[in-house]
Amino acid sequence: MKAIMVNQDQSLRWGDVPDPVLNTDDVLIEIHAAALNRADLMQREGNYPPPPGAPAWMGLEVAGVIIDMGEDAAQKSRFTIGDRVCALLGGGGYAEYVAVRYDMLMPIPDGFSMVEAAAMPEAFATAYLNLFYEGGIRSGDTLLVTAGASGLASVIIPMAKAFGIRVITTVRSDSKAKRIAPLGADRIVNTKTTSLAEVLREELEGGHGVDVAIDCVGGAEMGACLPYLNRGARWIMIAALGGEMTEIDLKNIYVRNIRIIGSTLRSRAPEVKAGILADVVDKVYPLIERHSLRPTVFAVLPIEQAEAAQDMLYRSENVGKVVMTVR
Repeated sequence: MKAIMVNQDQSLRWGDVPDPVLNTDDVLIEIHAAALNRADLMQREGNYPPPPGAPAWMGLEVAGVIIDMGEDAAQKSRFTIGDRVCALLGGGGYAEYVAVRYDMLMPIPDGFSMVEAAAMPEAFATAYLNLFYEGGIRSGDTLLVTAGASGLASVIIPMAKAFGIRVITTVRSDSKAKRIAPLGADRIVNTKTTSLAEVLREELEGGHGVDVAIDCVGGAEMGACLPYLNRGARWIMIAALGGEMTEIDLKNIYVRNIRIIGSTLRSRAPEVKAGILADVVDKVYPLIERHSLRPTVFAVLPIEQAEAAQDMLYRSENVGKVVMTVR
């Protein structure tokens, strides 16, 4: 089969690779679409290796059709050969086929295209993990999610709103603020012109302090914001695109019971990921139709143009997810 491989100069090529090996608890998926994530860029640069046993090529979420099943998978799975599914992967999605554990699958919601479905597993699972497993967020709480134009935020914001959560988010331009307005955030902060720390201070004094933050930016601004959270708030770091160093007032942390949590989905045990996916199907899928909860797709390119697709993420052009079609 073919897959996207990384050359020594970090350029990408669509070339031949070995066919997937189907283990007894795996299903084999004929991939129709694969979504991009910033973790793919890190892997391309050699900074985010795939977990043991995963293919060497990139790709964390796909949609396609089951074409084969291992013996245990056939007995345990709710799915059968011919079913349309989307899947969460440890890697290997930038390809024609992938073998994945049977419990890493989700059904494709009614009315969703393969492109939309491919943009769901990583984003929906990461959103649910950090909102509810790590954040323990509840209806009526206030959420801060940084980088509101990202593919992940395009899922977190409407998901949080569907669960009755107030949402503050950030962008770096007024044009992006306008483009993400339909996601429903209660307040959009342009951090190029406005201090996020000052906004959070204003929110705290006005009775809307942040209970949970999901932050992929980090940098100096992260530490500056911590004094202006509700008591017992959780600040969840999922990346540090704005810088890996910050200054923290430790007294504020222990006096006000603030928790700083590091979180990645990819490093979780398969059993934990399976549980998250099951919760997404059980708790989130019923909200999809009622709340128009679906990923925002920014662009669709053929997989042979993987380099151009990733360039959109490198340049931060995207507002929502970038997806590649395979067939």
